[in-house]
Amino acid sequence: MNNLIKKLLILVLLFSTFLTAGFESALKKQKFLSPDEAFQVSAVLKEGVIETKITIGGRIHVYDDDTLHYRIISPEPLELAVNKPKSHDFDGDMVFEKELIVSIPVKDIESKVKGDYILEIEFLGCSDAGICYQPIKKSFNFKGVELGVFDKISKLVKEGNASKIMDVLINESSLFVLFLFFIFGLLLSLTPCIFPMIPILSSIIISQQSGDGKPNMAQAFFTSLVYVLAMAFTYTIVGLVAGLLGADLQAAMQNPWVLTIFSAMFVGLALSMFGYYEIGLPASIQSKLSKASDDAQGKGMLGTAVMGALSALIVGPCTAAPISGAVIFISHTGDALLGGAALFIMSLGMGMPLLLVGLGAGKFMPKPGGWMTRISQVFGVMMLALAIFMLSRILPAGFTMTLWALLFMGTAIYMGVFGNKEGEGAMKLFRLLALTFLLYGASLFIGALSGSTSVLRPFVKFTAVTSVASTVTEIDTSSHLGYSVKRLMEEVKASEKTVVVDFGKDSCTACTELEEITFPHPLVQEQLKNFTFIKIDLTANTDDDKALLKKFELFGTPNIIFFDKENNFLPEKSLTGFIPPKSFAKHLEGVVK
Repeated sequence: MNNLIKKLLILVLLFSTFLTAGFESALKKQKFLSPDEAFQVSAVLKEGVIETKITIGGRIHVYDDDTLHYRIISPEPLELAVNKPKSHDFDGDMVFEKELIVSIPVKDIESKVKGDYILEIEFLGCSDAGICYQPIKKSFNFKGVELGVFDKISKLVKEGNASKIMDVLINESSLFVLFLFFIFGLLLSLTPCIFPMIPILSSIIISQQSGDGKPNMAQAFFTSLVYVLAMAFTYTIVGLVAGLLGADLQAAMQNPWVLTIFSAMFVGLALSMFGYYEIGLPASIQSKLSKASDDAQGKGMLGTAVMGALSALIVGPCTAAPISGAVIFISHTGDALLGGAALFIMSLGMGMPLLLVGLGAGKFMPKPGGWMTRISQVFGVMMLALAIFMLSRILPAGFTMTLWALLFMGTAIYMGVFGNKEGEGAMKLFRLLALTFLLYGASLFIGALSGSTSVLRPFVKFTAVTSVASTVTEIDTSSHLGYSVKRLMEEVKASEKTVVVDFGKDSCTACTELEEITFPHPLVQEQLKNFTFIKIDLTANTDDDKALLKKFELFGTPNIIFFDKENNFLPEKSLTGFIPPKSFAKHLEGVVK
C-alpha cells in the first residue's frame, strides 16, 4: 500500500513538472509588441481635411472613452470634437480594433486657431494577452492660414518669449516693425509703470499756468509733447546702447544715492504742493527770463525735457518682453537705425496718455481758483507716493509698508475723515473714500507689525497662504545673491528635476508682481512641485550678474529660464516680463511634457 502511494506521488510530481515546464516554455515564446509596433499613427492633410489613422496590431484594442483625445496643443490649447467610427463591446468596454480612422475638417481648426498649429492624438491601448500600454501621445505639425498684421500683433502681445519676438521682427518689413512697436507702446501705456508720470506732468502743466484766465490748450499740449519726446529719446538711447554694448543703463540709475536724492526732491515738491512754501527762482532771475522770453509757451521747456528724461530712467517701467525683443533685435542684426526707430515709436505709444493729459489740461480744466488748491494737494500726495515707491527699492520691505500705511492714514485725516460736519451728495462719497484710505492704511500698519512685507496682502501672516519655498524644491534659500554662471550650472546639474530660474531685482515692479501675485497662486504652486526653483537677485549688478545675462542673452528683469532634466537650456521656453498666474501655470505644464 505504501509503495502504491509513493508511485502516485511520483506520478503527480512528474505531471506537475511537465505542466510547469510547458507553461514556462509558452511564456518564453510569447512576445509582446512594442508601442511603435502595436500602434502606427499618421495624420495627413488632404483637400481641406486632416485624415488621421491609428493602425492597431493584432489582438490589440484602443479604448473609446475619456482617454481618447484629439486636440490642438499649440499655439494655444484646444480640445477638438471629432466624429469617430462606431466602436464595439469587449469585456464590457467599448473599443476599436485593427484601425481607427478620424477625419478632421481644417475649417473647424482654423476658425479658432490662427497661424501654424500642432495636432496631438492621445489614446490608451491594451493587448488581449493582458498587457496595457502607457498612454500614447503623437503630435503633428501643420501650416495654418497666414496671419494678418493685426493677428500677428495680437499673438505677439501675448508672447512672453523675447527671442521669439526677435525672430518675428527679423522676418518682417520695417513698416510692420514700427507699427508693431507703436501698438506695444500703447499697451505698455496701460500698465501701472506709466501712471507715476501723469502727476509729474500734470504738476508741470499747472505750474506753468499764469494769470486767472483759462489754461491755454496749445501750451499744455506743447508741454506734454516736450515731456513725451524727451522720454522717447531717452528710451531710444538706452535701448541702442544696451543693444550695441550689452549695457543696462537703467540699472546705473538705481544707485541708492540717486534714488535718495530724487525721493527728497519729490518730498520737497509735495510740501510745496501742500502750501507750506513756494518753490521759485529769485525775482531777479525770473525777471531776466521773462524779458528774454517773448513766447509764453517756451517757459520751462528745458526743465520739462529734463524731467521727462529723468522720469524715463528712474520712474519708467522694468524691461518687458517687447523692449527685450527690440534690444535683442538690435544686437543680433546690427540694424541700430531700425532698432532705435522702433524704440522711439514705441515710446511715443507709451506717451499717448500723457499727450491726452496735455489736451485735457487745456480743454477741460476750468479757470484757476479754489479747486486748484485741492488739485495741488492731490498731486502732493502723489509726489509722496512716488518718493516711497523709489525708496522701496533700497529700504527694508517692512519699513516701506509702514511708510505706505502712514501715507494712507495721513491722507484720510487730511481729507477730514473725522470731521463733524454732515456732508451731502458727493461729500458723503468723499468721506467714504477717506474712510477706505484709513482702513487700508491701518491694515498695512498692522501687517507691518506682524512681519508682512506685502502691500497687496497685509494680513498674509494671519492666513494659511503657502509660500513658494514650502512647496517648491529650492536650492540655497538662504541667499539669492552672489550667483555666477558656474554656480548656477552646478546647481542645475545637481537637480534631478526640470529647473526654473527666476532673475529679478529690487527695483523691478514686474518682479514684485511675480513674487506677490503669480508664484503664490495655487495653480502655479501645484505645477512648481515638478521643478527645482532657483531665484537669482541681480540688484547689485555685479560682473557676475552681467555675465549671467550675457550668457543667456537676457536684457534686464524679470526673466525666467528653464533647463530640462538633462541640464539642457531651453531658450524657446524662456519668459520675459510679468506673467499672470494661469498663463504661467499652463506654461509650466508645457515645459515638463
